[in-house]
Parts: sequence; C-alpha cells; structure tokens
Amino acid sequence: MKNRFATLLTMALCVVSFSLAGCENKTEQGTKTFDEAAPEDVTMDEHGHDHPSEGPHHGSLIELGKEAYHAELVHDEKTGSVTIYILDSAAKKSVPIKAESVLINAKHDGKGAQFTLAAAPESTDPAGQSSRFSTQEKTLGEVLDEEGTTARLVLEIDGKSYSGEISVHDHDHDHKHAH
Repeated sequence: MKNRFATLLTMALCVVSFSLAGCENKTEQGTKTFDEAAPEDVTMDEHGHDHPSEGPHHGSLIELGKEAYHAELVHDEKTGSVTIYILDSAAKKSVPIKAESVLINAKHDGKGAQFTLAAAPESTDPAGQSSRFSTQEKTLGEVLDEEGTTARLVLEIDGKSYSGEISVHDHDHDHKHAH
C-alpha cells in the first residue's frame, strides 16, 4: 500500500511539473521560451515552434521525417543545375550522409520521371559522406517549373529511408510564363 501511494504521488508530481514547464526549446545558446520574438526569416507553427522559411543557401525547404532532418533544393536557372543540401532538424547546419546519390521522383503530364542527384561533397564533409547532391540535367529544373508537377525527394540517412514533398512551381522572382 505504501509503494502504491508513493507511485501515485510521484506520478502526480510529474504531471504538475510538466504542466508548469510549458513548451521550451533547447538551443545551443541555452533554453528559450516561445514568448520571445522570432527572427524575421522564421515562421511559427501551430505549436509555437520556429520554422525557417528558406534554407541557408536561399533555396526551398523539404521536411524529412517529421522534421528529423530537412533538405534544401536550390535550382540555378542560368545553368539548369539542381542541388539538394541535407540539413539538420533546424534547417541550419549541413548533415553529411553516407550516400552516393539521392532521388527525386516527379510526376508531370500524367507521366512519372526519376532523377538521380550524385553526391558532390562539400570541402568540410568527412571522407565517404556528402551533405550536397547535384545534377546538371536541365530536364529536372524544367519539370519542377511545370504547372501541376508533383515531386518527392527520396534518400536514406543512417539506414533509415526518408521521403519529403518538394514544393514545385513556387518562385520568389518575377517572370512570365508563355501560355
């Protein structure tokens, strides 16, 4: 009976502690609450957590594994290249992975297409790992720019498969499409 009372008391104290603690975010700078003002390039989700609006290379973000990681897609319209950067859960730091390539599966005009982006390691990536993947295949950029295209990034990190929806046809610059 005494053990049961102690267990119930411990559980009640835990519930009270959690309800008083609220939602906090542990950062490298320490603990901050979400009552603090968010930086301008960050949006807040329905839980009050920070979400960057673009990646460190000014590309569009792709959520991977309920934000376990992010990827950033950068399309250079002049060269036609498409580059994917693998990022941490905060979408700020590079995450080198053991992969020779990543895939983008796209569907446009009722047809599927698959594009391989080869590892292009940054100078700071450890040997045998890459945080950057790229292709010079101009077709991928054209497909991603087409109205009605859907696309997903598919990759593996530490033996676990991840897939994230790519926001397509989302331009932050002004240009006209011929119709």
